[in-house]
Amino acid sequence: MIPVFEPWVREEDAEAVAAAVRRGEISGSFGEEIPAFERELAAYVGVAHGVACTSGTTALQLAVAAARIGPGDEVLVPESTNIATALGAHHQGATVVPVDAEPDTGNLDLDHVEGLIGTRTRAIVPVHLFGHPVDMDRLMEIAARHDLVVIEDCAQSHGATVRGRMTGSFGHMACFSFYANKVITTGEGGMVVTDDAQLAERLRHLRNLAFGEPRFVHDEAGFNFRMTGYQAALGRAQLRRIEEVLRHKRRVAETYDRRLAEVPGVRRPVERAWARSVRWMYWIALEEDHPLARDELMAVLRERGVETRTHFCPMSHQPALRAREAFRPRPCPVAARLWERGLYLPSSPMLTGEQIEYVVAQLHDVSCRVAP
Repeated sequence: MIPVFEPWVREEDAEAVAAAVRRGEISGSFGEEIPAFERELAAYVGVAHGVACTSGTTALQLAVAAARIGPGDEVLVPESTNIATALGAHHQGATVVPVDAEPDTGNLDLDHVEGLIGTRTRAIVPVHLFGHPVDMDRLMEIAARHDLVVIEDCAQSHGATVRGRMTGSFGHMACFSFYANKVITTGEGGMVVTDDAQLAERLRHLRNLAFGEPRFVHDEAGFNFRMTGYQAALGRAQLRRIEEVLRHKRRVAETYDRRLAEVPGVRRPVERAWARSVRWMYWIALEEDHPLARDELMAVLRERGVETRTHFCPMSHQPALRAREAFRPRPCPVAARLWERGLYLPSSPMLTGEQIEYVVAQLHDVSCRVAP
């Protein structure tokens, strides 16, 4: 079976983790690895501060909480994304308002944003989906006109750029994930980055149970979202070779781009002229004339030793979000179509040319069948 993704962990990564453990950097409360990782990732992105935490999901919740967003507030999120993007606002009691997707990138469609901004709208959370950046120059102009907090979801976009500027450096805060399938990994883990010193201090305060003075007096309900030192050590080792990882990600995607051009009924992702996509996962969408439905295609590919995953389920379809009375589901036909017809292919940076050729050959064979 060719897996949809495998983490790329090398011996130097294991040595970095072991060294941190030997130094006793077990918890998230002391040691040098965590602050060093925070400084190094922030510098890579091009901002002043990093605040490490337990996951990309908790990074989003920390960011929403740090912005003092809560019940009665509305937060715009993409309709097409992992539910984690919405959960930060949801868990803080805010109302999630979905924005439909662009058909060619899957990112939130900026043409729809201003029509959804109301008197209660406090923030927008753009997601750089599958590693392709949102046009952050345009989004920040919209946000500035309406006085919105911008929290970038960079879980899939480590190293992506907009007109040469890194994703994560535009918003008031930006959230990264270091889950096993991300561009760089700490196993589990995340980070919020920001240029705002006051926000950084508040993020650190909330991350660590909001300890006060004296220590065990708490003026607000914080979180235990601390990363461990040995996770940070792994993150630092991975970050040192991020450009190597990105070269391999692009090699995989560019090979798919060339070879899938010959496969009928399959729509490939685009890369805008102003963007550097990191091609986190290679997604496709089946056209109407494809002989199989998405789930049928995935089943056939699995039988032939190729693992795939569906596109993300739209936020308006999520039972967990719809259960809240204040939730604002709305028709988002593009995102619904991506969910119905979209999937992503094996995308590990270590994929060989032979493996990619095999995946494409199976897709070509299935896609050229004559419908009964």
